Parts: sequence; structure tokens; C-alpha cells
Amino acid sequence: MSRKTFKTLKKAFPTDPASISNQETAEKIAKTLIKLGLQPLKSTSPSLLSNLNPHVTNLVLSNPLVPPHSCLTLFNFLQTNPSHKPNLQAHAILIRRLYNARRFAQMKIVLNGIVTNDNLRFPVSKITSLIEDEPDGVKFVGTLCDMLFRVYADNKMFEEAIGVFEYVGKNGLEIEERSCFVLLLALKKCGRVDLCLRFFDQMVEKGVRITVYPLTLVMNELCKRGEVEKAKALMGEMAVTGTKPNVFTFNTLLKAYIERKDFEGVNEILRLMEKDGVGYNVATCTLLIDWFGSSGKIEDAEKVFEEMRERGIQPDVYVYTSIINWNCRAGNMKRALFLFDECTQRGFVPNDHTYGALINGACKAGQLEMADILVNEMQGKGIDVNQVVFNTLMDGYCRRGMMDQALRLQDVMENKGFQLDVFTYSTIASGLCKLNRNEEAKSLLFTMAERGVAPNVVCFTTLIDIFCKEGNFVEAKRVFQDMERKGERPNTVTYNALIDGYIKRGKMKEAHKLKEEMEDKGLMPDMYTYSSLINGKCIDGKVDEALKLFDEMSRRDIPHNVVTYTAMISGLSKDGRTEEAFKLYDEMKNAGLTPDDRVYHSLVGSLHTANP
Repeated sequence: MSRKTFKTLKKAFPTDPASISNQETAEKIAKTLIKLGLQPLKSTSPSLLSNLNPHVTNLVLSNPLVPPHSCLTLFNFLQTNPSHKPNLQAHAILIRRLYNARRFAQMKIVLNGIVTNDNLRFPVSKITSLIEDEPDGVKFVGTLCDMLFRVYADNKMFEEAIGVFEYVGKNGLEIEERSCFVLLLALKKCGRVDLCLRFFDQMVEKGVRITVYPLTLVMNELCKRGEVEKAKALMGEMAVTGTKPNVFTFNTLLKAYIERKDFEGVNEILRLMEKDGVGYNVATCTLLIDWFGSSGKIEDAEKVFEEMRERGIQPDVYVYTSIINWNCRAGNMKRALFLFDECTQRGFVPNDHTYGALINGACKAGQLEMADILVNEMQGKGIDVNQVVFNTLMDGYCRRGMMDQALRLQDVMENKGFQLDVFTYSTIASGLCKLNRNEEAKSLLFTMAERGVAPNVVCFTTLIDIFCKEGNFVEAKRVFQDMERKGERPNTVTYNALIDGYIKRGKMKEAHKLKEEMEDKGLMPDMYTYSSLINGKCIDGKVDEALKLFDEMSRRDIPHNVVTYTAMISGLSKDGRTEEAFKLYDEMKNAGLTPDDRVYHSLVGSLHTANP
């Protein structure tokens, strides 16, 4: 604040005795602040403060002889005094003083006080009108508006921030691009995606220089909404204006195309990266490894992993976790364990996801002892075993029929404070059902319902399977209808349970109706559906109808399994059709399937019942 401005401010007040008194009071307060600070005013000269009014406050704050830090001290003190709270003009004067002193952090705090106070919150035009006309006034107003814009963004007052942006545009000023990025980030974090995208359009329209960071942010939001092609087109438009995409921009599109399983889209992005000379980073490689792994192309995933070294990219624990995970899913446990050892030897600390991938692989391979060792090692290193790992181990036990171990693990989970989820319950119930421990399975599922855990398709299917095995089709149909009513869509396994149950009770007509019903709902019968139906037809002596179903499997590219061949060979043998039975036997062996004793017994029996 210049001396000339200070004199102008004094003249602005009426020249009556009260005005003279205001000026004298302001000068006395100013001298005390300069020489002794605020404390004497509060202790030895309280009468001076009692004479304070908005005019006096503004005169003191605008006095160029009072240092900015002293002005700030007085201002903060008055903020705590209900009868002397600074008005909007006092805030404007102090902001100007702080700007001149280059104290921008304090300036932002004062601005924050304006926007968060209902009594001081005015349109930006009102605030700027209080700024006196000085040589650098335009520059100051520009800085003030930019900072006010940020303060509004920080306080999630988005409409007000955009109001400042529009005011600036109309008055030949500008908001810095990095400030605009702050608002875009805030809008994204608050889920205001539509407003985020609209504001970006305003930035482009007003000629704000767009850097790659807001571009990438907006493209990411478009991709999340499924507008991947629009994001790609925006990248092209911005490139024309000079905003070149970087590796993070390309990774955004790459991730989107991978999630859509768009092979052409993935290859197009990789071609564009090569064309623009943009190299891969660790995230790119992780995305590609996941892409190839999820597509069953483990060799290509391994190739990306090996090429990282050639590109000078050092893999991190997340890359190792990804390649370990896909090797485990492909059944390559030896390779996965080698990579795990390499990861630790390079100084990386495996996390719960790394161990989880290995434990899942061990369980899928039936190596429960290895899984137990990994869990113990994980705990020994201070890594908490989470619910996903426990559920994975639980699934492994249940697949192996080790139900006592599974139930003990359930107790461990509950003792550690885990709330059993629907996956835990459904896994145990399904395992019990496979061992015909049906009453225990039902009891567990009823307990789950009592605890408020909503059943999933596996839970419903398990109950249906149990009731069908018991011959209680009324209850099985009730559960089926309840399942649909609660929004759980029956799958092929659900229908298989009902079909198999009806067939075992000789209800072939009902079984075929269910096959038609599932096909009408867009569900494709699988080898287990056909195996049950073929077996039922053969038991009924309707071998030709069974053969039609057998041939239908081939037309639909559904592979025959041991059960299908065994049922068909048995049916043909009982019908005395020895030549056809032996032909299927040869076909079965050529398919790499191993016949069991039932097949040999049927074939031998057919020799005695062959049609003459």
C-alpha cells in the first residue's frame, strides 16, 4: 500500500470531529503496533481498541508504515473479537498488502476466510471492485482471481469457481492452466464427472493452454464411462494443437481397451505409441502381462516380462505379482515359484496379493501342503492373512474333500474376527453337499441366512441339489423361484442339478422341459446336462433318442466326457448293438479318455445279448 493511497483513503472519510478521532485513533494504534506489537494494545491501551470501528481498522491496515506481518497479527486478533470482525474491505486491503509483500500463502488464507463466511461471500466483481487502481492493478486482479478460483475449488464450491473463470474470460484476464487442473482433480474426486468434462470443454473454448495432465485426466474419465473412442478422438484433436500424449495417456487407453477385450484397440494403441516414439513404463508392461495372461497367452505374457530388461525397465513387485499370478492360473507352479524366489532375491517384498496368487495356484493344483506352508510363511513375515486368502484356502480344502480341515479353518477365521461372507458359506456348503453331508450343508446355509448374509447363485444351487437328491422337488422348485425373485439368475449348474434330480427319479419329461427352458433363457447346456439326459434315455431303453442327444453335442462343439461315453456304450450294449458300442469304445480311446470297469463290463455283456 503506497503513501499516496493511504492519503486517498483518509480523504474518503468525512472531515468531521468523528473522522478526526478515527484518524487519530488509527495513527495511535499504528504507532503502537510498529513499536511494541499487539500485546500493549490488549493490556495497557484497551481504550484504543474499544474505539475501533471499520474505518479505523481499514486505516490501520492500509497504513504503509505498518509492516504486513503486524497487519496480519491485528487482523487475526480482530477475527476472534465478535464486535470488531473485519469487513470485506478490510479483507481486500490486507490481501493487497500481502500481495505486495509476496506472502501468497497468507493471502490464500485470508481469501479462504471470505469464501467460507456467509456474511462476506460476494460475487467476484464486488471483491475486485474494492481494489484500488494502481499501476499493477490488472496484474494483481489476475493473481487475485486465480487464487480465488483455487480457494473455491479447495472448498468444493465448484459453481463459484466456474463463475470466477467466466468473469476472468469476460475481462481479458486468465486463470492459469495448473489452477484449472486443480479444479478438474477436485471435480473428479467428488464424482462430478459431467461438470468436470464440461469445464474442460470451457478451457478449450477459452483458449487455455492444455497440457498432457488435464488431457489424461479427462480421457480417463471418458474411458470409465465407456466412451473410449471419444477419449481416443480427443487425444488426436489435442495432438493437432500441440498437446502430445505421454505414456500415462496411452496407458489410459490401453487399460480401457484391455477391459473391453478389444484386441484391435490394444494393437492400435501399441502402434500409436511406437509411431510417436513413446516408450513403455512399468505400468504399460503390467497391463500387457495382464492382457495376455487373461487371454490365455502365457507365452506372450512371459515375452513382455523378458523384454522389460531389454527396454531398460526394472520390474517391481506388482509386475512380479502379475506374472506369478498368471503362471499359477495356467498351472505352471514351478515357474511361479522360481519367479517368486527371483522377486525376493532382487530385494522386493512380496505382498498379500503375491502370496495370494501362489496360494491360489497351489490350491488349484491340489497342493494343500504347499498352500499351508505359504500361509505360515506369510504370517511369519508379518503379512496379515486377509479374507481372500482364507477363502482361497477354504476352496482348496473343499475341492479335495477335506471338509474337517475346512471347518477348522472356518473356526480360525471367526476367532480372528472375520465376518464370514457368502463365498465362505457357499464354498463350505458346496463341499459338504459333494460328500452327501446334506444336513450339515443345509444347517450352514440356514445359519448364513439368519446372520443376514444374502445367498448367491452357488448357495441357491446347493440347496436345490440337496432337495433334488432327497426327492423333494416341491422344495427344490420353491428355492428356484425364490432365487429368481431375489434377482439371482439361475445358471447352467443350477439347471443341471434340477435335471439330474428329475432324471434319477425317472421324470424324463420334466427334465427335457428344463433343458428347453434353459435354452430359451440363453443358457447353453454343457456336457453334464447332456450326460444326465443321455444316461436317463439309456436307462429308459430309448437308445436312439440318446444317440440323437450324443450327436447334438458334436454339432454344438460340446466335448464328450467319460460319463457320456460310458452311458452311451452301456445303453447300446444293453440294446444288443455291439458293433456300435465297440465303435464308440474306439472313439473314446482315440479321444484320450480312459474307459473304466463299467465300460468293459457293458461291452462283455453285449457279446451275449447281441442281435442276431
